[in-house]
Amino acid sequence: MLSLLFQDPLMFVAWVLAILFALTVHEFSHALMGSLLGDPTAKRLGRLTLNPIAHIDPFGLMALVTVGFGWGKPVPFNPYNLRDQKWGPVKVALAGPAMNLLVAILLGFLLRFVGIWLSATNLLVQFLYVSIFINVALLLFNLLPIPPLDGSKLLLASLRGPEWARLRMWLETRGPWLLIGLVVLDAVFGLDVFGTLFRLTDGVINLVLRV
Repeated sequence: MLSLLFQDPLMFVAWVLAILFALTVHEFSHALMGSLLGDPTAKRLGRLTLNPIAHIDPFGLMALVTVGFGWGKPVPFNPYNLRDQKWGPVKVALAGPAMNLLVAILLGFLLRFVGIWLSATNLLVQFLYVSIFINVALLLFNLLPIPPLDGSKLLLASLRGPEWARLRMWLETRGPWLLIGLVVLDAVFGLDVFGTLFRLTDGVINLVLRV
């Protein structure tokens, strides 16, 4: 993506803005859901805001721009403050991907509307498409059931019995390393895991926009 800066600076800016927007609404939704469920942690830490500065991890953003894989600043919450002790953490986790889905749908309607008058090469049209792409990619990626990704909270909630305690502990402690290992293997051996994810994202968007 960094090469885009020299090839097409305006598109590079569009990509960065789309990433900032998608990450911001994603993390804000975690904070909002935690607050709605009775946990004031995110609000006290200044995370219940749509200000991108509160949610962007500088190193994560730099990694995303340079190597195509990055992260936002995780929103902390105290599960013991949640009114729904069993499914509360799952609701907080899935609020982020749910918001990305909602944003992608709304931007899709807007894109179809402006696309009637503007060409595919118009910068606004391209920005809208990039924003939809980033939101859908973030949605799909975060639904992977690997800690610390959001999808792992649903998996861990379904493994609540004592017979699953060892597996839960292994997933929670080894999950981040498993995710990093997947990224490294994908880059070194060309497994194309994330390339497949991006092509799937592009295919889903194009299919929906044709309907």
